[in-house]
Amino acid sequence: MAISNPIQFIQQVRAEVSKVVWPTRREVVLTTVMVFIMASLAAVFFALVDLGIRGGLQLLLGYFG
Repeated sequence: MAISNPIQFIQQVRAEVSKVVWPTRREVVLTTVMVFIMASLAAVFFALVDLGIRGGLQLLLGYFG
């Protein structure tokens, strides 16, 4: 690996950073809201699945117990 000049390295980093397309404020807010909605839906889904499994096991163990 070649050792490069620190000034040249910083210039290359600045050139690469200038190519990045940064999201707008609206895009960030929208995706953040969508993440919270999806996390909430997943939490509700798994809570319902957990309740169903627990109820089924209690019924099964009550039948055989």
